[in-house]
Amino acid sequence: MRIAVAGGTGWIGRRVVEAVRAGGHEPVVIARSAGVDLIRGTGLAEALAGTPIVIDVSDLWTISRKRSEEFFGTATGNLLAAGRRAGVRHHVVLSIVGVDRVDIGYYAGKRRQEALVLDGTVPGTVLRSTQFHEFAAQRIAPRGPIAAVPQLLSQPIAAREVAQCLVDLSVAEPAGLVPDLAGPQQLRMPEMARRLLRARGSRRVVLPVRLPGAVGRAMAEGALLPTGAGPRGTQTFDQWLASPVAQSRRGW
Repeated sequence: MRIAVAGGTGWIGRRVVEAVRAGGHEPVVIARSAGVDLIRGTGLAEALAGTPIVIDVSDLWTISRKRSEEFFGTATGNLLAAGRRAGVRHHVVLSIVGVDRVDIGYYAGKRRQEALVLDGTVPGTVLRSTQFHEFAAQRIAPRGPIAAVPQLLSQPIAAREVAQCLVDLSVAEPAGLVPDLAGPQQLRMPEMARRLLRARGSRRVVLPVRLPGAVGRAMAEGALLPTGAGPRGTQTFDQWLASPVAQSRRGW
């Protein structure tokens, strides 16, 4: 089966493409490097021809509410419209646990994306996931003696397990907003970053930073944790730390 992966050349997108291929399906990469532009809509008709399933992991990191809403609103709208014309029967999108409880600009765009998929004419599924183990690597990426890491309580999960869950959902029936996906244990992000640095032999200092106001309080107190039962990943953070992807410094 042909399965289109929007954002298929990105960090999580590459893992979804791998999972699609491992499942015996044919991935169709939707990305500018593949000649498809989600914002302009160019190339979408050709990419989606004969493709009954779309998995959308396209992304743009920004703290601007306006930019986030414009990107996710336009990209998702174009993808859904092209999918409707092409006869796509299932549109799956990856979102974030707690996106409806933490009011930051980036999350506003993700909420816009969720609403478009859930209210659209193409049958859809929305999977909210907690932060990935690899998120700790992103937090320490800037060079320097000190790594400033947000005070964030999470239940991290391996990115490859998220990718596999997206593929499994995509070949099932559309299900709307499904139960939250999370990892096997709760951890604080500064501690994750500290353990990753030590595992890599680094002496850099981790500086926990609490974001101001209600947003910082919510993130520190567990607003990004799942609130009910749902699927759980099996790889622990310690197991991820011992994996080649973490040790190679290319875990994100």
